[in-house]
Amino acid sequence: MTSGGHKGENCLVDMESKAGDFFSDTEPEAAQASGVMGKFSLPKGISVSMAKEWLDKRRVSIRPWSSFVDQRKFSKPRNFGEMCQRVVKNVDTYNSNYTFIFLGLILYCIISSPMLLIALAVFAGAFYIIHLKSLESKLVVLGKELTVPHQMGVAGAMSLPVFWLAGAGAAVFWVLGATLFVIGSHAAFRELEVTDMEELLMESV
Repeated sequence: MTSGGHKGENCLVDMESKAGDFFSDTEPEAAQASGVMGKFSLPKGISVSMAKEWLDKRRVSIRPWSSFVDQRKFSKPRNFGEMCQRVVKNVDTYNSNYTFIFLGLILYCIISSPMLLIALAVFAGAFYIIHLKSLESKLVVLGKELTVPHQMGVAGAMSLPVFWLAGAGAAVFWVLGATLFVIGSHAAFRELEVTDMEELLMESV
């Protein structure tokens, strides 16, 4: 009886050791895979899903473009007060449309300037390299660990000469000026909707 008991115990020990070997072989592979995926993961605070969610919300709240550019609904404001009312209400009503106009102007400015494309590529490459280095070991400068904003600042400083050669400052001013002109003109000359006029009348009462 005892010999049978010892054989049973030996079988259990062998099975446990095999099971341990089985799981020990797979765990390093899983850890290695997670490490590889970690190297290619986005930095903390930056998420593709968050950006996609933000764009989806903007797209859902966008007003019809046919009504946005309907020439029959444009007129000169009678006075400065009416112009201010139009600007405030139209910015609130068409904020998603204005957002896509702003993004479109940025995209046009980037596409029309090859040097600016190169500068952005240098900035993205520098930020990616710094981010990979920070994953391998913590980057500490002046006793402080480099966070994501700090990493972007370092990458920007490294690519600053390229941005200067590409005329990034002039591009930024052009985008801001074009955005203010397009959005400001539309908001000032676009007549208010009936619901907006009713709200203004209720507020005045």
